[in-house]
Order: sequence, then structure tokens, then C-alpha cells
Amino acid sequence: MDLSVVVIARNEEQNIGRCLAALEWCDDVLVVDDFSDDHTRDVAESHGARVLQNKFRSFASQRNWALDAGGLRHGWVLMLDADEVMTEPLRRELETDLASVSAGTAGFLMCRKTIFLDRWLRFSDGFPVWIMRLVRRDGPRFADAGHGEEPVPAVDGTLQKIREPFLHYPFSKGLADWVNRHNRYSTLEADLEFHRASRVVFGDLFSFDRAARRKALRNVGRRLPFRPFWRFCFHYFAKAGFLDGRAGWQYAWLMSVYEGLIVLKVRERRLRRDTAPSRPVSAASVSAPSPTASSLNDDGR
Repeated sequence: MDLSVVVIARNEEQNIGRCLAALEWCDDVLVVDDFSDDHTRDVAESHGARVLQNKFRSFASQRNWALDAGGLRHGWVLMLDADEVMTEPLRRELETDLASVSAGTAGFLMCRKTIFLDRWLRFSDGFPVWIMRLVRRDGPRFADAGHGEEPVPAVDGTLQKIREPFLHYPFSKGLADWVNRHNRYSTLEADLEFHRASRVVFGDLFSFDRAARRKALRNVGRRLPFRPFWRFCFHYFAKAGFLDGRAGWQYAWLMSVYEGLIVLKVRERRLRRDTAPSRPVSAASVSAPSPTASSLNDDGR
């Protein structure tokens, strides 16, 4: 199959081997490493992958850098993270779809199964969430959105769907690692919310486009009081997360804690802004007025 695969990684020696072992059929695997200080590079090279290092700024910029500077061999490129795993049924579907792809297709949307406590979160994670992960090398580029990336960015051409999912293990390095990462993510989300007011397009709440509907719901959610509570209800009740058993309850609770961190960090930034002391007036600013200044009227016009 004429397909290159890019894997994004940083300190992923626990995950990278499992990810790459499932890609042995591919003759062009590139690991883009954010200067890991563990054995990520050694493990990747032991599986035959090329490794290039680039400073991580965002998922979208890292993927775009790989497309532009990765020296990829093939015209189609699949993007994975180190904690994601290809399956054999997915490989077969990719092979079939790429063999008959139309000229106007810019890329493919894909979905993933999130695994938590050895259980697939079929309901509480909202499966399937469609994200662009398979693109033409010279085609569409990825776009940032909050701590992550825009699931379905604007592209020239059409986006088809790959129905068979890949596997996602976001908790594979333990809950402490997940909490640490989401503490960082909540800081990025809080900065975005503080500096950029999100606009609600109410028509999108009823859109047939799942990505547009999801974005509109998120923007409405940012305006609700008691956001952590509603985030829990969204995953546990609206998404029927209770059908995932104990794992569904625990996942919904973790997401409510994450939402609470965003709320508190936004509130902290607003408090700092509102209580910041006025800038002191320097001696230079009260010196004799310049000719231009003296020609102004009292109201400054």
C-alpha cells in the first residue's frame, strides 16, 4: 500500500513500541519526536522507523511540519499519536479505499475507540467522533483548536470516511500522567477562552454536521453556570455513559474535574486583570507638552 505514516511522540517509550509494531506492513514510518528524554527514539529506531525531532507547539503544527519537512515517500499520509494503535481490519479498509479513491478527495475522516480501565468507552466518549487523520501529502493542513486540533478543518475538496476505528489508549501511562497532561491542557483552554470570546451559532446546534454541532454545544457550554456539573451530565447521561458501567462514571467524573480546572483558571485570569494596579505615571510623561500636544483641545481632539 502506498501510504506513509507519521507518529507524534514525546517521552512515549511505554507506548511507541505497541504503536509501531502494528505498522510493520508500512515501508515509510516517520516518528516526529519532541526531544524526548527517555528511550522513545531508541525504541522507534529498533522498529525500523525514521525519527526526526521538532519542538512541539501544537498537534496541528507538528503534523503540518511532518507533511512539509518530513521527506515522506508517498502521496497519502496517515497521522497517529504514540498512544494510538492501528488494527488489521483498519489496514484492510485503508487498502481498499485508497485503491479506488477519487481525484477530488482531499482526505479521510477517521474515528477511534478510547480505552479506559481495559474497557472501550463506547458511550461516554461519544463514539464515533470524526477527525481528519488521513490526507494527501500536498493537500489539506491541520488547524489548532484549544489544546488540540480542529477535528474537521476546512479543506479544498471532499473528505470521505473510514468506518473501521483505530484504538486510543490515553490512560496507558497511568492516571497521574493523564491528570498532569490535562492540567496543562486546561491552561491552554483557559488562555484561549480568556483571550478569545467564542461565538455561538445557534443554527449549528441542529446541524446534520456532527463536528459543527459538537463545536456549537461546546460554545454554549462555556456560557453555562456550574459547568463541571453539566460536563459530567453530558458524558454520563446525555451520551449514556452509564452504559459503560463503572468506567463510564469515572470517566465522566474526570472530565468534570478537567472542566472545573478550566473554569477556575479563567476566573483567576479575570481576577488578576480586574485587580491589576494602574501603571505608574513616569516623570517623562508629565513634562512640558510638545507643540503638537499643546494644539489639542481639552477633550483630546
